Amino acid sequence: MRLWPRSLTFRVIALSSIWAILALIVVFTLITTLYRQASERGFDSLLSAHLFNLISSVGISADGRMMGTPDLGDLRFSEPRSGWYWSVEPVSEGLSGELHSSSMTDPIPSPHPDEVPFNVEFQRSYLADGLGGEQIAVFESEFVLGTGNQIARFRVMGNESELESEISVFQRSLLIYLSIFGFGMIAINAIAILYGLKPLRRVRDALAMVREGTAQRLDGRFPAEIQPLANETNTLIENNRRIVERSRTQVGNLAHSLKTPLAVLINEGHALGGAKGRLITEQASSMQQQVEHYLQRARVAAQRDSVVYRTSVNPLIERLVRVVGKLNPNTQLSLSLPSDSIVFAGERADLEELLGNLLENAMKWARSQVFVSLVLAPAIEGQPDSFEIHIEDDGPGIPPDKAREALRRGQRLDESKPGTGLGLAIVTDLVNEYGGWLGLEQSRFGGLKATVRLRRIE
Repeated sequence: MRLWPRSLTFRVIALSSIWAILALIVVFTLITTLYRQASERGFDSLLSAHLFNLISSVGISADGRMMGTPDLGDLRFSEPRSGWYWSVEPVSEGLSGELHSSSMTDPIPSPHPDEVPFNVEFQRSYLADGLGGEQIAVFESEFVLGTGNQIARFRVMGNESELESEISVFQRSLLIYLSIFGFGMIAINAIAILYGLKPLRRVRDALAMVREGTAQRLDGRFPAEIQPLANETNTLIENNRRIVERSRTQVGNLAHSLKTPLAVLINEGHALGGAKGRLITEQASSMQQQVEHYLQRARVAAQRDSVVYRTSVNPLIERLVRVVGKLNPNTQLSLSLPSDSIVFAGERADLEELLGNLLENAMKWARSQVFVSLVLAPAIEGQPDSFEIHIEDDGPGIPPDKAREALRRGQRLDESKPGTGLGLAIVTDLVNEYGGWLGLEQSRFGGLKATVRLRRIE
């Protein structure tokens, strides 16, 4: 089982889409990381500014009591349990009083310096649980007030959960926008790739027209990257056509050169008469038949794999049946054709000779009727698509043990009918040269059923 389809379009689109998705993931991670770092720096800077503002707003009275009305300029410090708090607590002896924001309705414990130590500037920061279950970031500093070296602890607390919520909202929005952008980019990329590969589909369609016989070469303007391929293909088609034509010419020349000597031998045999004359006539006629046979095989072999010989089967059979029916008015001739048009991968003359011999044989032996049918052959894995032609008659038929013998060249099972015994042998040769199959069996009318299977082209 192939895990990766063979389609070039699918591969290019899939790889580009995977790259786009990976790139967007990297961009999403990078942007969210930078946004988080910038948000956390801004959050810390805000708390640090509030802390210094708080320190500058608190003083000490003559009796050692802390005093002041800090205003940090943020309404959240006045909203109960908002997650934003500040407090000023005495640390050294001789200092009394405690100040805190109106949002701080209950005390928030401070960890021991052994757990979270102060830095050299007597400052520290840590995370703690807020009054409403939220997580808060605490900026804390110990500062000396007055001239008596009294130390007070200043704390400013910000809602860390709000920061995380804002970051999450930003991430969701960014994910939505990047997803829309990603889908659009993949769609545009796919359209561009499909448009870029369109010339290859034009080449495929042009090759199909050549294969079907509706065109002789690849016509049209192609991009610079594909034009050399089209030129080489046209050159290959032209070379193939020249090879076939040259083979035909040689076959014709050979047949023409042997025609006169063989005719002279046959005439001399008739003129000589007697046993020797008959022997010369028979041998010369046999030579003539053998020459025709092998010349036919050479011609078929030369064009069997050609990419330009294609024949529409349906109209050819209709014409042959119509002609044979007129020549045999006393025999009922029926024809069944499929609705789909079938194209034979070979030359018209070969198919006409093949079917002509089978029809002639069926009409010669039929008592009253002959039935011809054209069908698509069942698909066989690993085999090319094919079609079958069935020709049935109601004549005496051929015994199963005699079927192979009937296909031999010059073999006649019944001497009561005129003929040379070459018809089925010629059919066999043509079928074999085209890589097909010929079968003889009893028909449903009691006579012979000849089945020919040949390759077809879509």
